[in-house]
Amino acid sequence: MGIGEWVAPTRLGRDFRWLLASSWTSNVGDGIALAAAPLLIASMTDSPILVASGAVMQFLPWLLFGLHAGAIADRLDRRLLIMVANGIRALVLIGLCTFLVTGVADIWIVLAVAFVYGCAEVFVDTTSSTLLPMMVRKADLGIGNARLQAGFLVANQFGGPPLGAFLFAVGSFWPFAVQALCVALAVLLISRIAATRVPAKDADGPRAPVHTDILEGIRWLWRNPPVRTLVIIILTFNITWAAPWGILVLYATDHLQMGPVGYGALTTASAVGGLLATFSFGWLERRFTFKTLMRVCLSAEVAMHLAFALTTSGTVAFVIMVAFGAYAFVWGTISTTVRQRLVPHELQGRIASVNMVGVFGGLVIGQALGGVIAQVWGLTAPWWFAFVGAAITLVLVWRPISHIAAARVEDVEDEHP
Repeated sequence: MGIGEWVAPTRLGRDFRWLLASSWTSNVGDGIALAAAPLLIASMTDSPILVASGAVMQFLPWLLFGLHAGAIADRLDRRLLIMVANGIRALVLIGLCTFLVTGVADIWIVLAVAFVYGCAEVFVDTTSSTLLPMMVRKADLGIGNARLQAGFLVANQFGGPPLGAFLFAVGSFWPFAVQALCVALAVLLISRIAATRVPAKDADGPRAPVHTDILEGIRWLWRNPPVRTLVIIILTFNITWAAPWGILVLYATDHLQMGPVGYGALTTASAVGGLLATFSFGWLERRFTFKTLMRVCLSAEVAMHLAFALTTSGTVAFVIMVAFGAYAFVWGTISTTVRQRLVPHELQGRIASVNMVGVFGGLVIGQALGGVIAQVWGLTAPWWFAFVGAAITLVLVWRPISHIAAARVEDVEDEHP
């Protein structure tokens, strides 16, 4: 088997290869910005609040427009929506480059650009997650998601950030110029796939308001226990995960005494684990049920929090982080695959958007809690909070996980016609 066939098996089809190429290309650009954007903001201000505001601009659009993005994705040609949103992202980046080259850029312009870019990104990411179920058989969703996640790890986590830092050293506008090129190329690549409009149930009548579509999706989610439980698990585990992650830099530099370089290595270690998991996911999927893999991943999450709370060794922390990256990749791939298998095509956008709002809502809540807990009880306290919270959640969802993994589309649809 050649490398091309391993990365994108022929059975997944031509459209999948265009989707994969577009996703990987876009992730290179986003990875460049992952390093360059904080460097740009830090070069303009010493205020911790303003520096932190750059990260807030990534979360806020999801909380404001995430549900609307899902409803709109279920109304329009999804390919065209991605092309338009990515086109807006490219124009925003070109505008930022113009501000930087002419010397008129300041922190407020950069934060405004980050917000507008983030708004467009909400529509790109939400809609992109709906395309794979339209292209491949349900049995191939696992391997398809694994390949898309592999591109995220390689391009966004590994390749992009070092390139972004290097380009920023050359000139502050260069990272964003290259990112604009990547986004523009992603538009061209996604344009090669077939039309992806979902037939509307009321195509012959007037369109219902967008908020009606949003409520329809939320009602469908609430009435279907497997999908509802999966979203609740993701929300809860993101709260517990984000609590210690928000102060990871302090934990690594002050508690573990790893220094800035050690902290950088620690954050990269998770990507190493994720890459290792990409090579084994097909093997795992063939030999173990999703129920078993989901339980193992969530159990590993609980154990990871405990291990971080107890260790004082940077080397041990590095090994733990590699393991985290591996099981987090497997969990992310499986949870996405299960959701895509259970949700009807016409609701994929809305249910995906609720899931993403849960993800980012959990991050915001968890980071806020983690900062307060660390301030009052010390740098290891958020890990103990995460351990206890994740352990309680695991006990509560242990049995429902078997129903989530075993559910079929017919079962979910028949329960609530």
